[in-house]
Amino acid sequence: MDTQKDTPPRETPSSADIKRWRQYLADERAEAAVYRELAQRREGEERDILLALAEAEGRHEAHWLRLLGDHAGMPKAASMRSRMLGFLARHFGSVFVLALAQRAESRSPYANDPSATRAMAADEQIHEEVVRGLATRGRNRLSGSFRAAVFGANDGLVSNLSLVMGMAATGVPTTVVLFSGIAGLLAGALSMGAGEYVSVRSQLELLRATRPTQVTLAAAPSLDIEHNELVLVYLARGMSREAAEHRAAERMGTFSCDCDPSLSLHPEAEEEGGNEHEAVGSAWGAALSSFCFFASGAIVPILPFIFSMGGFAALVAAGTLVGVALLGTGAVVGLLSGTSPLTRGLRQLAIGLGAAAATYALGLLFGTVVG
Repeated sequence: MDTQKDTPPRETPSSADIKRWRQYLADERAEAAVYRELAQRREGEERDILLALAEAEGRHEAHWLRLLGDHAGMPKAASMRSRMLGFLARHFGSVFVLALAQRAESRSPYANDPSATRAMAADEQIHEEVVRGLATRGRNRLSGSFRAAVFGANDGLVSNLSLVMGMAATGVPTTVVLFSGIAGLLAGALSMGAGEYVSVRSQLELLRATRPTQVTLAAAPSLDIEHNELVLVYLARGMSREAAEHRAAERMGTFSCDCDPSLSLHPEAEEEGGNEHEAVGSAWGAALSSFCFFASGAIVPILPFIFSMGGFAALVAAGTLVGVALLGTGAVVGLLSGTSPLTRGLRQLAIGLGAAAATYALGLLFGTVVG
């Protein structure tokens, strides 16, 4: 779309206009560079999409250059957000960058800036959806093992901090608190790993049970063509009557080829472990991720006790370390979901420390009653 068609009338720009336009110019250049960096790490359709996005950012860059004219001056530094995106794109090129780019596109100021054209504002809205689609592909590839990893780490942090807080509040010796934390780490990690394996394995088995088999290939030659029950097979799989009869005729040898491919689903030709299993992930991968990340989270609250700290100081240190880790896991979830990392991090922090505080209060009560 040509952004020159609805360019606002040229007026003498104010110093504030020049400053704002130069920042837009720098950000457009940086965003175009991000998309080009990402395109170098992709191929096929995804590469073409990313290059098209970079080209669109180039059109926006040209718009600000026209408005600035002689005021363009030396290239201005891009915003911190754009520079961070560029750094991540150059060194990682992962789904995290696309998730950040999605969020950046959603916060474009062009819709409320009279200096930007309607076409540019519309471009930014469309770009958000394009990047969302690309990021979704990566999220789907990560969803199995990543889900186990993130929730395993979060569970380890919260459950073991709560355990340590509760035990310490009862007044037991520091060594008891430490060994309770170690026991909680091992028990929780093993439980999480086993549970995740069973969960994912069961889901894979359910998917496999619903996947069509190749029995129709062997049975078709012997069927009674006058009472062709093969049609029922395809009707049960969700085909329309027309498509089912067409597919049955192929299997019976009436058609020597796929005369109308739109009527044929070819479920028998799908590879084992195809797209239907991709979002579920590997059972062993999910179990191992869950075990390792639960353990890595659960060890954080007992680090002060491992290094011979004790008393209230150890609890404060444990709470601080876990708080930082919870902010980190929440921020990662926020980045991947295209939402605010800070909001998600604070939510994780509030939930984790809230659970620990409740357990500490119960430990105090239990210690008082028993004592």
